[in-house]
Order: sequence, then structure tokens, then C-alpha cells
Amino acid sequence: MKRFFIFIYVVSLLFSVKLYGRDEAIDQDTAEVKKLNADAYLTRLTNPAQTVIGATRALALAQKMGYSNGIGEAYRVKGIGNYYLNRPETAIDDYLNALAAFSKTNSLKDEAKVYNNIGNLYLDNDYDQSLEFYQKSLDIAKKLANKELIASLYLNLGNVNYRKMSYYQALSYYDKSKEIFTELKDSTNLIRILQNRGVIYFKLNQLDKAQQLLTAANQQAKERDLNEPVASIDLTLASLYIVQNKFDDAQQIVSEGLNYARIVKDQKLEHDFNYTNYELELKRKNYQQALIYLRDIYRQDSSTFKTNVSSQLGLLDVKHKQEAKDRENQLIIQRQQYDRVRFWAVTIVAGLLLVLVGLLVSNVKRKAKTNVQLTNLNAEVSRQKDNLDRINHHLEEIIDERTKDLQVKNRKLSDYSSYLSHQIRGPIATLKGLMNLEKEGLVDEAECIRMMNKCVGEIDDKIIEMSDMLHDPVRSEV
Repeated sequence: MKRFFIFIYVVSLLFSVKLYGRDEAIDQDTAEVKKLNADAYLTRLTNPAQTVIGATRALALAQKMGYSNGIGEAYRVKGIGNYYLNRPETAIDDYLNALAAFSKTNSLKDEAKVYNNIGNLYLDNDYDQSLEFYQKSLDIAKKLANKELIASLYLNLGNVNYRKMSYYQALSYYDKSKEIFTELKDSTNLIRILQNRGVIYFKLNQLDKAQQLLTAANQQAKERDLNEPVASIDLTLASLYIVQNKFDDAQQIVSEGLNYARIVKDQKLEHDFNYTNYELELKRKNYQQALIYLRDIYRQDSSTFKTNVSSQLGLLDVKHKQEAKDRENQLIIQRQQYDRVRFWAVTIVAGLLLVLVGLLVSNVKRKAKTNVQLTNLNAEVSRQKDNLDRINHHLEEIIDERTKDLQVKNRKLSDYSSYLSHQIRGPIATLKGLMNLEKEGLVDEAECIRMMNKCVGEIDDKIIEMSDMLHDPVRSEV
């Protein structure tokens, strides 16, 4: 028996070690997915193609282990890479897959990030649609008090207002974003704000301030190897130098920016630099070279137009599909809510009926108990009434007896009073006579005193006799 228990203990120990090792391996894989996604995201502004590669590796590993949040983030980062590579159809597909993955884990923060990314994607095609996604993301970010996301959304809302030529409204959003990013010490986004403010002041024809901001942004972007921002800043600086007739500076900055655009493989930026070259040569009145750039631009525009139209149609198609899916989901949610409401309504009604039945049963029991108590109370009242009747009868007898006794005593008192009045009146009358005689001097003083003493003695004897008669029950009845 002892050996059997030892065997069970060893097997359990080995099984727990195996499970622990498996959990440890899963934790390591999860950490690897997070690292791959983070590294891929960091290269979005320097090498977006590498962003797509890194995110694809993270996606494969996350799918293998069934790590939903890792899958969603990999799709999101991959979509960001495709966005910077000007592949909107692929990017929107990645973003929708990311939303599907995050919805399984109910990760609102990550869903809000994806809505922000989709808003960026629609920024160049549909301002209203872009604002809709930004606002949806902002609502969630404020609910979660996520400062980083709120700041990014303020930055993007500023970009929308810039495109709508509401420049001062855009500057207001940039100021809000700058305040939060400064608190978070986010240097990359602070460079973007610096660049965007420079672009707006260029549009407002405040060239000195624009040049100061753009030059500072350019220098900081180079220090952090942010190739895409450097290229886009150079594009605005080139236009600014052309306006100022600084043609050599413009030529130099265009060459620099074109190299950075090629590094990040941004064909749209390359096209924009070719158009800037055309503007530069035209401003120099070098018409032959300007014509050459114009032909290249025409060919690129034709190709770009087809690509843009295709991309826009693809986005619209995805948009309609997404809207249809959203409507379907809304119907499902409404149906679920209706079923939930109906369930709770039935439950509440059933509960109320149970309470009502309980109250009725309790009322019946309480009435039965009250009836028993009333019956007992009536019996007790009857007993008390009988006792009171007996007591009343006895009291009547006592009262009759006392009344008769009082009548006798009253009669005796009346007799005593008459007796006293008769017996004492004589000596008192004698005393009064003696006092009158003494005043007249008709009687000897000694004789008067003797006779008065005799009268007083008689009165005293009569009073004592009367007192004895009142207190002596035997004599009183004679």
C-alpha cells in the first residue's frame, strides 16, 4: 500500500512539472510575440517594409499558440506598415482582422487603437468617415482615461481640420496633443506636431515661423532616424524655399528628401518630390527641364490615378461590407437585448406572482392566527365580565350594608347631638347667669366661683359621658 502511494506521488509530481514547463513555454512564446510586434511597430517610420515582415512573423507565432491579443496586435501593426507603404486595401483588411481578434477578448483599448488607425487610412479619401472613426476611438480612450491614445487622436483631429483648411482649429488640437505628449515624453509625436504646425504656418504665409518650426522638426527627426518624417518635412521645406526664391536650398532639400523617400519606399512621396522639382524648374524659368519633369509626372499621375481609384473603390467596398456587417451585428445585439428583456420581464412577473402568492398565504395564516387570538380574547373577556359581575354584586351588598350602618350612625349622631344640646345647654345657661350676676355685684365672688366650677364640672362630665357613648359599641347600641 505504501509503494502504491509513493507511485501516485511520483506520477503527480512529473505531471505538475510537465504542466509547469508547458506554461513556462507559453509565457515565453507570448513574450516573443509581444517583442516582435513592438520591434515591428518601432520601424514604421524608418522602414515600413520591415514593419510588415516583423508583424507577419509575430502573427504566425500568435496563431500557432492561439494568442488572440497577439493576433490582433500583429494584424494592427501589419496594417500600419501597409498604410505607410501606400497599400490601403491590404491595410484595411489587416485592421478589420485586428478588430475581429480584439473583439474576442473584449479589449476596448486595442479596439480604440484600431479605430484610430482606420481613421488615418480614410484621412486622404473621406474626411467624414475619418472623423467618425476618430470620434469612436476618442470616446473609448476618454472612457479608459488613456492619455497616449487621447493625445494621438487630438493630433489626428488636427490633421483633419488642416485638410479642411480650418487652420486655427487644427492648431488648437495640436496644442492639446502637445500638452499630453510633453507629459508622456513622447519625442516622436512631438516632432510630428512641430512639423504639422510648421506646415500650417506655411499655409498661413508666415514663412519665417514656418521655416523655424520645420527646420527644428527636421533636425530632431534626423537625430532619431525617422526617415519618413524627414522626407515629408523636406517636401514642405522645399516648397517654402521655392516661394522665397532660395533655389539652391530648394534643390538640395529636394535631393535629400527624395533619398529618404526611396529608403522608406514611399512612391507617393517620390511623386510629390518630382512635382516639387517641376515647380522649382518652372520658377527658375528652366522650361525644358520643367517639361521633362511634367511628362514624368503625367505618367506617374496616370498610374497613381488608377491605383488611387482602385484603392478608393476597394475602401468603399470594404466600407459597405463593414457597414453591412455592423448592421447585422446590430440586429443580433438588438435581438439579444430583446430576448434578455423578455427573459427578465418573465422572471420579474413570475417573481411578483410568487411574492403575491406568498403574501396571500401569509395573509390567510395571519387571519387564522388572528381569529384564534380573537376567540381566546373573547373567552378571556367573558371570564373577566363574570368576575366583574360577581365583584359588582358583592360591592352592592357591601354598599347596602355600609349604607344601613351609616344611616344608624347618622341617627345616633342626631340623637347624641340633641342629647348634648339638651344636657350641656343647662350648665352653660347657668354660667352665663352667674357671669351676669357677678358683673352686677349681686353674688359673692367665692360663691360665684364655686358655682361656676360646679357648672364646668357638669359640662366636663357630660362631654366625657358623650365620648364614652360614641366610642363604646356596646353602649352605643343601648
